[in-house]
Amino acid sequence: MRRDLGFWGLTGIGFSNIVGSGWLFAAMYAAQTAGPAALLSWVGAGLLCGLVALVMIELGASRPEGGGTVRWPLFASGRLVGTLIGWSVLLSVGATAAEISAIMQYAAHYLPGIYNGHTLTLSGLALAAALSTLLTAGNWFAVRLFARLNNLVSIFKIAVPIVTVLALVASGWHSGRLTDHGGFAPYGYVACLTALAGGGIVYSVNGFQAPLDFSGETRNPRRTIPAAVLTSIGLAVLMYLALQVAFLFTVPEHLLGNGWQGVSFDSPFGQLALVLNLHWLSSLLYADAVISPGGSAYVGVALNARHTYALAKNGTIPRYFMKVNERFGVPRRALVINLVVIMVFLLPFGGWQDIVSVMGDMYLLIYAASAVAVSVFRAEPGGRTAGWVRGLWWIAPLSFVVASEFVYWSGWQDLRLALPLVLGGLLIFLAMRRSGAGEGADAGPGHRPLAEELRAGAWLVTYLTTLTVLSGLGTFEGSGLLPAPYDSLAVAVLATAVFFWAVRSGVRQRAASRPEAE
Repeated sequence: MRRDLGFWGLTGIGFSNIVGSGWLFAAMYAAQTAGPAALLSWVGAGLLCGLVALVMIELGASRPEGGGTVRWPLFASGRLVGTLIGWSVLLSVGATAAEISAIMQYAAHYLPGIYNGHTLTLSGLALAAALSTLLTAGNWFAVRLFARLNNLVSIFKIAVPIVTVLALVASGWHSGRLTDHGGFAPYGYVACLTALAGGGIVYSVNGFQAPLDFSGETRNPRRTIPAAVLTSIGLAVLMYLALQVAFLFTVPEHLLGNGWQGVSFDSPFGQLALVLNLHWLSSLLYADAVISPGGSAYVGVALNARHTYALAKNGTIPRYFMKVNERFGVPRRALVINLVVIMVFLLPFGGWQDIVSVMGDMYLLIYAASAVAVSVFRAEPGGRTAGWVRGLWWIAPLSFVVASEFVYWSGWQDLRLALPLVLGGLLIFLAMRRSGAGEGADAGPGHRPLAEELRAGAWLVTYLTTLTVLSGLGTFEGSGLLPAPYDSLAVAVLATAVFFWAVRSGVRQRAASRPEAE
């Protein structure tokens, strides 16, 4: 692949991937969940995502490779872990389908026949399929063209939220909102944790890993990737904080009769603008409600292609999909298979929330596996001196715990579907073993005895199974048999123990599989 991307190209990719449909909804849902204390949730999410990003940055700068988030777990933890994480990545293509579905739902304001209130209609599915094809075509040519087009979309995505904040604040400012209507934390400070997942905050800030998947196509990745990732996180969090403040201080007083939980809009900022007689802003917001998710879907299509390319490189799927167009440096066959996967996700789900509720946890599992990978690599001879992010000895385990908590806080209703789906990757692993797939010059560690591969990856199976059980017993949509805060504490203890188990297993399997093709 060609190294055509610089700082602004990568920052635009990261910011555009973070800012999708989430900014149009998260401020309202976060306020419903935590009241004004949602401001703390945004700050916490930014800090915690920055912590996880440091791990991803170390990997992206020291081991730059297209689709690196798929490749690193394979090399660090072996084929079982690599297959399970790869399978979760393939499932996470649904996130792009969710953005496309969001566009259809917003476009229903102008085309009522494409959405029936719960799912897309037949005509809506046809329009979504056409849009998916268009987005794929936009990624068909050189990555430099992709970056330039994405930068244009990113400029619009920055401008509209800024205009929204300024227009809402200018329309009327209700002082005392941080203390009125139940106080700063009317539902308790624990609600700040619930808002991270239930309020859409994690989903909104998620996506900062996008520049890392283009590390193999970046000029001077060691310098460019850290700046691009942290800048995209910082810009996104500042924007979300400004939007949250604007929402909290401009909602009309008569809508707060039942507190913040009683404030409900189908299209929060669009309808709020109408209530405030800002019709021009409402029209702009409905237009951006198509463009912002469209920008995220555009980046998502490109990312999914890099992930699929890496999966083929790993041997998780046929190596036929690893082919890169020589003229443009784009994995076109990977684009085609992802287009098919997007269509498949749109058919049974259709609605934005139905897709996002399950697929959002998939990326968090990648973050957890990456924390293990960076510690395994640094434990090797010379690995500690080769690293350049200070404090990784505590950042990596803490980021693993943070990712685990984020997964847990997403709630039992999501995890009872998401985590068993990931465990379904065991069938793919066994099928690979049976067919002898996955061998090749770029496919990573060769096949070892089944008992050794199961031993090396047992930590992930145990982790997913136990996390599912804790979610069912806990207070985040679970049975409540394990009360708060002991449920979150139990998750932290589990994650800490599993992390050191995983690193030890990874170091052993790396030593046993040398020399390996990396």
